[in-house]
Amino acid sequence: MENKTYGYVRVSTKEQNENRQLDAMLKFGVAMEDITVEKISGKDFKRPLYTELVTRLQEGDVLVVESLDRFGRNYIEIQNQWQLLTNEKGVSIVVLDLDILDTRQTGDELQDLTSRLISDVALRLFSYVAELERRHIRQRQAEGIQAARERGVHMGRKPLKMADGFPDLAKMWQKGEISARKAANQLGISRNTFLKNARKTASDETIVCQQ
Repeated sequence: MENKTYGYVRVSTKEQNENRQLDAMLKFGVAMEDITVEKISGKDFKRPLYTELVTRLQEGDVLVVESLDRFGRNYIEIQNQWQLLTNEKGVSIVVLDLDILDTRQTGDELQDLTSRLISDVALRLFSYVAELERRHIRQRQAEGIQAARERGVHMGRKPLKMADGFPDLAKMWQKGEISARKAANQLGISRNTFLKNARKTASDETIVCQQ
């Protein structure tokens, strides 16, 4: 069976654009039908499409990624996956923006051994940098959220404003005088939305009474 070259493209969110990575894959020579695009965090390798791709990889195949942080951002897991692919499955890996991370064999045993040594050392360094960047991103996000809270900025989904008739219908529901579905229909909202807010209202009133 002829060996194949596969590409793996990853972006962290649906809003991010994968075109730059796709262009790099196509320029390298990966066929479009052999490129896997996944929109998921790189914090670990619990990724459905990546896992499915790994099961298709055969000994002698080549896996291409545009950069190491597109492959992953967890130091230990990058090492483990790299060893799984190169040692256990016999797959070569090419990182396009780092020429030093290219495990394809040349046929020269000494050159290949030297190249593998250099790749292993470089992999540790660059995977460390990838995880460090992920941690810095998380830290900056946490600091940004905390700063926003200190300024009084509401984080998360904006509370749904209830219609004027909600308080009366909530009290009727609490007394068993009306069903949640009927009350929701009168307000033009979903049953779940009514129940969530009616229960919160009941809970808030209980707290006030206890104070």
